[in-house]
Amino acid sequence: MVPALRFLGGACGRARGGSPGGFPRARRLVPGRFWPLRQGVRSGSTSSFDIVVVGGGIVGLASARALILRHPALSVCVLEKEKALAVHQTGHNSGVIHSGIYYKPESLKAKLCVQGAALIYEYCNQKGISYKQCGKGLMAIDCPYTGIVDYRQIALSFAHDFQEAGGSVVTDFEVKDIKMAKESPSRSEDGMKYPIVIKNTKSEEIRCQYVVTCAGLYSDRISELSGCSPDPRIVPFRGDYLLLKPEKSYLVKGNIYPVPDSRFPFLGVHFTPRMDGSVWLGPNAVLAFKREGYSPFDFSARDAMDVIINSGLSKLIFQNFSYGVNEMYKACFLSATVKHLQKFIPEITTSDLLRGPAGVRAQALDREGNLVEDFVFDGGVGDIGNRILHVRNAPSPAATSSLAISGMIVDEMQQRFEL
Repeated sequence: MVPALRFLGGACGRARGGSPGGFPRARRLVPGRFWPLRQGVRSGSTSSFDIVVVGGGIVGLASARALILRHPALSVCVLEKEKALAVHQTGHNSGVIHSGIYYKPESLKAKLCVQGAALIYEYCNQKGISYKQCGKGLMAIDCPYTGIVDYRQIALSFAHDFQEAGGSVVTDFEVKDIKMAKESPSRSEDGMKYPIVIKNTKSEEIRCQYVVTCAGLYSDRISELSGCSPDPRIVPFRGDYLLLKPEKSYLVKGNIYPVPDSRFPFLGVHFTPRMDGSVWLGPNAVLAFKREGYSPFDFSARDAMDVIINSGLSKLIFQNFSYGVNEMYKACFLSATVKHLQKFIPEITTSDLLRGPAGVRAQALDREGNLVEDFVFDGGVGDIGNRILHVRNAPSPAATSSLAISGMIVDEMQQRFEL
């Protein structure tokens, strides 16, 4: 086992039965198109793969890419519930390539962020993806691997590499169930070889030997669907951004970050010049009442009750009441945020700002009300638990660290699944 990985929910048993390979290679990418090879699956048909990656965000795509490049004989498929790839966290990411200095020393976040930043820069150079290195100020810590990039473009480039190597991508496939097939000895050899059945909300199914889940906001629910532990629970935190009016963009010449509060995994309100020339200010961190709640008024009864009843939210609120009230106040009153911004650029006024977009952070929370700050990977027990690896908590800087994370995930898959 990779020593740095933390595992929850039981022993990490070894997979037994079935050998890799044997499934025909998936058709290659249509030139000029990133995705999809297919939307959904054909009614009444069953596709089989050696390994299925659930989740078409940047971590899932990076992991699928790393897996098929290292093991080209395997048939690998990425399942995504949306009709397009990387439309949630990756699409709303502020686009910063982090340097790793913001995170606790010796944490996986810090280690993988530094590795990942260098890898992302190298990848962008190889693929011709443009980025900007930013940042000179009166006084600052030198961050040589800090810059800005379009992470959705990188995620789609990962998908392109994956498909070019023979991988399959199926979009519009919302996973509803993951279970072991109940086969009789008379079933076909193909059916016995691919014992895991993944069904979607349309009752379509895909079979495989092993599963890796990179489900972000739904990582706890996907784990529970597979019979593994739902803990730690995911609590969605919305981060609202402000936009600096174009005529004032000259005030920000590089990335400006405050010193983060070590008690929380949030980095605080910062200044981010983006690839299109706009400048985003933010984000804050307020509780969202829907897992994909990008608007303050988005609400899901199921998501809200899940957070209130099944997580340690009440303990978190009690322990950090003043912090939460302050974040809510800043979200409601623009002037409160401006006062904070003026600590860094005194010239900024309320009239210089516009309300901007928002992202939702998939934050893991344990039952004691502790925010899980580091990356968490785990599996389960039993026949199906031994065939699954869950990426349970991969918040910021997961985009920066995506290539480094994918290498770690594939290392663990090799040992766990005996590839």
